[in-house]
Amino acid sequence: MAGICGVLLLGLSFAINTGPPPGASDTQLLEFAQRNYAQVLWGAWLQAVGPALIVLFAFSLVHMAGAESRVSGWMTFFGATCLMTVSLIEITFYIGALHPRPPAMGAMSLGFISAVQHLYFVIAAPAVFLPLGMVLRGSEVLPKLFGYAAIALAILFFSFGAIYMTTLTLPDPVTALGAVQALWWLAAAVALILRTIQVRAPAALDR
Repeated sequence: MAGICGVLLLGLSFAINTGPPPGASDTQLLEFAQRNYAQVLWGAWLQAVGPALIVLFAFSLVHMAGAESRVSGWMTFFGATCLMTVSLIEITFYIGALHPRPPAMGAMSLGFISAVQHLYFVIAAPAVFLPLGMVLRGSEVLPKLFGYAAIALAILFFSFGAIYMTTLTLPDPVTALGAVQALWWLAAAVALILRTIQVRAPAALDR
C-alpha cells in the first residue's frame, strides 16, 4: 500500500503544481506565485510524502528478499536516501520561489530546480534501481521481470543524465521520463499484493 499511495501522491503533486510558463519574467513569476500559492505548497507537501512512502516500499522489498546484509541491499538503502534527498532539495526551491524578495527569487529558484533535476538522472534514480534490480533478480519476492526492468531503468536514466549533462535545463521530454519510474513502483506494488494473495489463499483453505 505504501508503494501505491506513494505513486498516487506523487502524481497528484505534479497535477496540482504545474509550474510557471517557460521564459516567464520576474514579474510574471511573482504573479504566478501569488495566484498559485496554495497549490505550490500542497504540491510540495505531496512531493515530500509520496517519495517517502516509495522509499518505505523499497526498504520493504529489500527486507522481504533477505538482502539487508548484502551489498546490493545496502546500496539500495543508499540509493533511496539519494532519491529522497534530491526530492527534498527540489521541494525546498519550490517553496523558495514563493518568496517575493528579492525580485529575482523566482528565477533563481527555477535555476536551482533545473540543476537539481540533473541529479535525479545522474545518481538518484540509477543508484536505487540498479541495486534493487539485483536484489529482486536473486529473490522470489516479485517476478524476476521486475528485477531486469529495474536494471534497465537504471541504465536508461543514467544514459540520459550523461547525454544531457552539458544542458543546463533538461528538455521537457527528458524530465517526463521520470513518470516511467512511477509506473514501475506502481506495477511492483500491485504485483506484490497479488502474489501475497496467491500465497495466502491456499494456506487459508488448508486451515
